[in-house]
Amino acid sequence: MPDLVVPPAPTFAGEVRQATPADFEAVADLTRRGFLSGPYGHLHASPEREAYERDSAGRAAAGALLVATDAAGTIVGTASLLRFGQPNTRLAREGEAELRLVATDPLVRGGGIGDALVAASIGEARSWGARSLVLDTGSLNVAAQRLYLRWGFQRQVARERPDGSEVISLVYSFDLAATTGVLVRLVRASEIETVADLTENAYTSDYELPDGYRQSLRLVASRARDHEVWVAEDRETGSLLATVATPRPGSWISELGQTGELDFRLLAVDPSARGRGLGELLTRHVLELGRERGVQRVVMNSGPEMLGAHRLYDRMGFRRLPERAVTFEDSGRTVTLLTFAYDL
Repeated sequence: MPDLVVPPAPTFAGEVRQATPADFEAVADLTRRGFLSGPYGHLHASPEREAYERDSAGRAAAGALLVATDAAGTIVGTASLLRFGQPNTRLAREGEAELRLVATDPLVRGGGIGDALVAASIGEARSWGARSLVLDTGSLNVAAQRLYLRWGFQRQVARERPDGSEVISLVYSFDLAATTGVLVRLVRASEIETVADLTENAYTSDYELPDGYRQSLRLVASRARDHEVWVAEDRETGSLLATVATPRPGSWISELGQTGELDFRLLAVDPSARGRGLGELLTRHVLELGRERGVQRVVMNSGPEMLGAHRLYDRMGFRRLPERAVTFEDSGRTVTLLTFAYDL
């Protein structure tokens, strides 16, 4: 069975290793500072929570306590990987490992430390023979959610159990056993130019496009920053095969979106990867996002000449909304974008 290709963290130049007893106090301090600076910091002030966060030795004994160190050897991040059946777990079922207390030093966030810790956790859990890696995170922890989605964790709504507390916990899992097929995840910073090339090639291989539109296709960095850019990755080779853009929860990515709707844009499949069902795979991913977010409808625009895309949407059950077609002038000609909708 081939190994899953796991690209390196985008910018982190340090090391991830297992903690030693000499690290335990520093790990405890970093964990406290990391969570106190987060959106639920006020909930981490209780003596019970502090005792749990400071129990580095207990988490190390329950599985693996990982630390990320910078070039000087300073601990700048940590993650706890727990085996099924250990007292510190709250989600793991038989055959699963659980990821908890991923924390980075608040002073050095944004340097790929979280990505490095998640990558190492995936590798460690796979070495245990676990079939999946599970975790939960608060609904306000948007940065953490995007970190896990960059690595291909999937939301598990059926496993979410409201407990009446102030924190609404979202559950995610990563399939450790899957080494073939396609993984859908958020784009990583190191892949921005690759996705820009893919998108431009996909559109220009079939259509003549004005320079302004070609340039807009390549604005992947701003779309990833302000919205969500998803990619379909070949698990065996690590190649990116297709992409689509959606808004962040509670917003829209275009002027088309209305209340109760999720709109999406720029569905693109690399010309060399066509015929593998990737357009449908990503469209179904968008529909699932709509269900998770509780919207009533998914909508998008498509150019009149994009007949292949129209056949895909028709086959999947989208319907056209003639009253919401978008008309604009382009290089002296009138262009009408068709609007498609899928009612959830």
